[in-house]
Amino acid sequence: MPLSPPLSGASAAPRYRDLLRTPEFTPLFLAGSAQVAAQTVAGLGLATLVFRATGSPLLSALAMFGPSLAQLLGAATLLSAADRLPPRTALAVVAVVFAAGTAVQAVPGMPLGAAFGLLAVLGVVGSLGGGVRLGLLGEIVPRERYLLGRAVMNMAVGLCQIAGFAAGGVLLTVLSPRGTLLAGAALYLLAALLHRFGLTARPPRAAGRPSPAETWRTNARLLADRPRRLLYLALWVPNGLIVGCEALFVAYAPDRAGLLFACAAVGMLAGDTVVGRFVPERLRARLAAPLQLLLAAPYLLFALGTGLPPVAAVAAVAAVAVSAVGYGASLLYQERLLARVPEESGGHALGLHGSGMLACQGLAAALAGGLAQLTSPATAMALLALASLAVTAALTAGLSSAAPRSPRTARRRTA
Repeated sequence: MPLSPPLSGASAAPRYRDLLRTPEFTPLFLAGSAQVAAQTVAGLGLATLVFRATGSPLLSALAMFGPSLAQLLGAATLLSAADRLPPRTALAVVAVVFAAGTAVQAVPGMPLGAAFGLLAVLGVVGSLGGGVRLGLLGEIVPRERYLLGRAVMNMAVGLCQIAGFAAGGVLLTVLSPRGTLLAGAALYLLAALLHRFGLTARPPRAAGRPSPAETWRTNARLLADRPRRLLYLALWVPNGLIVGCEALFVAYAPDRAGLLFACAAVGMLAGDTVVGRFVPERLRARLAAPLQLLLAAPYLLFALGTGLPPVAAVAAVAAVAVSAVGYGASLLYQERLLARVPEESGGHALGLHGSGMLACQGLAAALAGGLAQLTSPATAMALLALASLAVTAALTAGLSSAAPRSPRTARRRTA
């Protein structure tokens, strides 16, 4: 079914409506939303459980973002399967694995080492699921409309995180951290059902047998191109450092962490909405770097310390919400990346983006936790913001050479 006119044309309502009427987009959208809600609820439950048991900012940050570290292993071994497996089956199986793993984490008396080991396994599996999902989105939605489709998916992430953190806060009060984990497992099961019965059976996008060797070869080809490599770094590092700031919300304000996470989701939703719908094509290349500067700059306010509690609470909420608008830069860089890879490698390329981004987020969460234990959560957030600003400034000049290509030209390129 054809989509709506170009982004500079008709009104927003018909465009979004046409996108949601695209065959298979809606079930993929709903299943992805259920998984985001599951991850949000379960992550908050596990981070709270670990923090109550240990009092450690580092361990609580790793409990929430630690699976992202394992994405490095998945990106190095499994990503060749993203284009070589039937998408519907792969997505359904990944969701079932996450449901089972999350339920096991809720077992009373589970040692922390076993819980973190399970998180690592889920992170590896998640790297495959991200590649399959993003590749399927590129197959369902024409490349010239990928920005709008990805923006809608990101908007769902924001909404589901708002709802998930709000629901998680209620569940922590009404039930317990373990009950919150079980609620997350149920949401993962819902995502598996939506994948299985909402998507049609599609063949793999690429032929051949997946293997770690093929994964390495394709990764090397993707990263050999300098503009593409700079785009990956821009997608991974600056926002990963800011997610490290967010990993300290539980340690910074244990009773208000859910509110801070929800405010970040509101800001991300606003940024994705504006970038995906209202930014004209002629401005996209110039807007990405300023958005990433906006992503980091508000966290410098945390260098002032806690101050008066009411003033600090308002300032923290405002800083987090304004900062998260800058996550919209990721949409612009993804569009430019997709224009530089061939269609048959789309799932792998986008999976490498997702796995690398999540791995950087996990590394930043670990770094943030270590800095917070040496200094304080507020000081650690300010230091990570400075690092993010420095990386964005360093990459800006090189990224000017990674101008987007037309979809027709991109289809002729080889990885």
